[in-house]
Amino acid sequence: MARNIQVVLTEDLPNVGRSGELVRVRPGYARNFLVPRGLAAMATKDNVARVEHEQRVATARTAKQRSAAEALAAELGQVKLTIARTVGEGQKLYGSVSSRDVAEALAGLGHEIDRRKIELDPIKELGSFEARIRLGTGVDATVKVEVVAEE
Repeated sequence: MARNIQVVLTEDLPNVGRSGELVRVRPGYARNFLVPRGLAAMATKDNVARVEHEQRVATARTAKQRSAAEALAAELGQVKLTIARTVGEGQKLYGSVSSRDVAEALAGLGHEIDRRKIELDPIKELGSFEARIRLGTGVDATVKVEVVAEE
Protein backbone atom coordinates (compact mmCIF):
# COMPACT_ATOMS: atom_id res chain seq x y z
CA MET A 1 0.00 0.00 0.00
CA ALA A 2 1.23 3.44 -0.90
CA ARG A 3 1.03 6.03 1.82
CA ASN A 4 -0.14 9.54 1.09
CA ILE A 5 1.89 12.69 1.56
CA GLN A 6 0.78 16.26 2.20
CA VAL A 7 1.30 19.05 -0.32
CA VAL A 8 0.20 22.69 -0.44
CA LEU A 9 -1.59 23.52 -3.70
CA THR A 10 -0.43 26.69 -5.45
CA GLU A 11 -3.26 26.63 -8.02
CA ASP A 12 -6.86 25.40 -8.11
CA LEU A 13 -7.06 21.83 -9.38
CA PRO A 14 -10.34 20.07 -10.16
CA ASN A 15 -10.91 16.93 -8.06
CA VAL A 16 -7.89 17.77 -5.88
CA GLY A 17 -8.48 21.10 -4.12
CA ARG A 18 -8.24 24.87 -4.17
CA SER A 19 -5.16 27.05 -4.09
CA GLY A 20 -3.61 27.26 -0.62
CA GLU A 21 -5.20 24.06 0.66
CA LEU A 22 -3.20 21.37 2.39
CA VAL A 23 -4.14 18.08 0.66
CA ARG A 24 -3.04 14.46 0.84
CA VAL A 25 -2.00 12.87 -2.46
CA ARG A 26 -0.02 9.85 -3.57
CA PRO A 27 3.77 10.37 -3.51
CA GLY A 28 4.22 9.64 -7.23
CA TYR A 29 1.49 12.11 -8.23
CA ALA A 30 3.12 14.83 -6.16
CA ARG A 31 6.70 14.03 -7.17
CA ASN A 32 6.09 13.45 -10.90
CA PHE A 33 3.22 15.79 -11.74
CA LEU A 34 2.26 18.45 -9.18
CA VAL A 35 5.65 19.69 -7.96
CA PRO A 36 7.51 19.79 -11.34
CA ARG A 37 4.68 21.80 -12.92
CA GLY A 38 4.54 24.24 -10.01
CA LEU A 39 0.98 23.23 -9.12
CA ALA A 40 1.95 22.27 -5.56
CA ALA A 41 4.78 22.48 -3.08
CA MET A 42 5.78 19.95 -0.46
CA ALA A 43 4.05 20.71 2.83
CA THR A 44 6.95 22.11 4.79
CA LYS A 45 6.39 24.68 7.49
CA ASP A 46 7.88 27.43 5.29
CA ASN A 47 5.78 26.56 2.22
CA VAL A 48 2.55 26.49 4.23
CA ALA A 49 3.38 29.90 5.76
CA ARG A 50 4.32 31.37 2.34
CA VAL A 51 1.08 30.26 0.69
CA GLU A 52 -1.00 31.53 3.61
CA HIS A 53 0.78 34.89 3.40
CA GLU A 54 0.11 35.12 -0.37
CA GLN A 55 -3.56 34.40 0.25
CA ARG A 56 -3.80 37.14 2.90
CA VAL A 57 -2.11 39.63 0.57
CA ALA A 58 -4.44 38.71 -2.32
CA THR A 59 -7.51 39.02 -0.06
CA ALA A 60 -6.39 42.45 1.15
CA ARG A 61 -5.70 43.63 -2.41
CA THR A 62 -9.13 42.42 -3.56
CA ALA A 63 -10.86 44.20 -0.67
CA LYS A 64 -9.00 47.43 -1.43
CA GLN A 65 -9.90 47.28 -5.14
CA ARG A 66 -13.54 46.57 -4.31
CA SER A 67 -13.80 49.52 -1.91
CA ALA A 68 -12.24 51.82 -4.54
CA ALA A 69 -14.71 50.53 -7.15
CA GLU A 70 -17.65 51.08 -4.78
CA ALA A 71 -16.51 54.65 -4.09
CA LEU A 72 -16.25 55.31 -7.83
CA ALA A 73 -19.70 53.75 -8.36
CA ALA A 74 -21.21 56.10 -5.77
CA GLU A 75 -19.53 59.05 -7.48
CA LEU A 76 -20.67 57.97 -10.96
CA GLY A 77 -24.22 57.42 -9.72
CA GLN A 78 -24.55 61.19 -9.29
CA VAL A 79 -23.32 61.99 -12.82
CA LYS A 80 -25.74 63.08 -15.54
CA LEU A 81 -24.29 63.40 -19.03
CA THR A 82 -25.75 65.60 -21.73
CA ILE A 83 -24.73 64.71 -25.26
CA ALA A 84 -25.78 66.94 -28.17
CA ARG A 85 -26.26 65.47 -31.64
CA THR A 86 -27.67 66.71 -34.93
CA VAL A 87 -31.14 65.44 -35.70
CA GLY A 88 -33.15 64.95 -38.85
CA GLU A 89 -36.84 64.50 -39.55
CA GLY A 90 -38.89 62.96 -36.78
CA GLN A 91 -36.24 63.82 -34.18
CA LYS A 92 -34.06 60.87 -35.27
CA LEU A 93 -30.31 61.19 -34.82
CA TYR A 94 -27.80 61.21 -37.64
CA GLY A 95 -25.70 58.28 -36.49
CA SER A 96 -25.99 57.17 -32.90
CA VAL A 97 -24.65 57.66 -29.39
CA SER A 98 -22.48 54.72 -28.35
CA SER A 99 -20.39 53.64 -25.40
CA ARG A 100 -17.42 55.45 -26.95
CA ASP A 101 -19.34 58.77 -26.76
CA VAL A 102 -20.25 58.09 -23.13
CA ALA A 103 -16.60 57.28 -22.31
CA GLU A 104 -15.47 60.54 -23.94
CA ALA A 105 -18.08 62.54 -22.02
CA LEU A 106 -16.98 60.90 -18.76
CA ALA A 107 -13.33 61.65 -19.60
CA GLY A 108 -14.32 65.30 -20.02
CA LEU A 109 -15.58 65.20 -16.42
CA GLY A 110 -12.37 63.60 -15.19
CA HIS A 111 -13.46 59.94 -15.03
CA GLU A 112 -11.29 57.72 -17.24
CA ILE A 113 -13.48 54.66 -17.95
CA ASP A 114 -12.68 52.04 -20.59
CA ARG A 115 -15.46 52.05 -23.20
CA ARG A 116 -15.59 48.23 -23.14
CA LYS A 117 -16.82 48.40 -19.54
CA ILE A 118 -19.81 50.53 -20.54
CA GLU A 119 -22.92 48.55 -21.43
CA LEU A 120 -25.16 50.60 -23.69
CA ASP A 121 -27.16 49.77 -26.77
CA PRO A 122 -26.60 52.39 -29.49
CA ILE A 123 -28.97 55.30 -28.92
CA LYS A 124 -30.65 56.52 -32.11
CA GLU A 125 -33.19 59.01 -30.77
CA LEU A 126 -33.47 61.92 -28.38
CA GLY A 127 -34.33 61.31 -24.75
CA SER A 128 -33.05 60.06 -21.40
CA PHE A 129 -31.24 56.74 -21.12
CA GLU A 130 -29.15 54.83 -18.60
CA ALA A 131 -25.70 53.37 -19.22
CA ARG A 132 -24.42 50.57 -16.96
CA ILE A 133 -20.70 50.59 -16.15
CA ARG A 134 -18.98 47.44 -14.85
CA LEU A 135 -16.31 48.64 -12.40
CA GLY A 136 -15.25 45.36 -10.83
CA THR A 137 -16.45 42.04 -9.59
CA GLY A 138 -20.01 42.63 -8.48
CA VAL A 139 -19.70 46.43 -8.59
CA ASP A 140 -21.72 48.32 -11.19
CA ALA A 141 -22.62 51.97 -11.63
CA THR A 142 -25.44 53.56 -13.58
CA VAL A 143 -24.96 56.86 -15.40
CA LYS A 144 -27.85 58.92 -16.74
CA VAL A 145 -27.37 59.97 -20.38
CA GLU A 146 -29.48 62.76 -21.84
CA VAL A 147 -29.37 63.04 -25.66
CA VAL A 148 -30.45 66.47 -26.88
CA ALA A 149 -30.68 68.17 -30.26
CA GLU A 150 -27.65 70.18 -31.29
CA GLU A 151 -28.39 73.84 -31.91
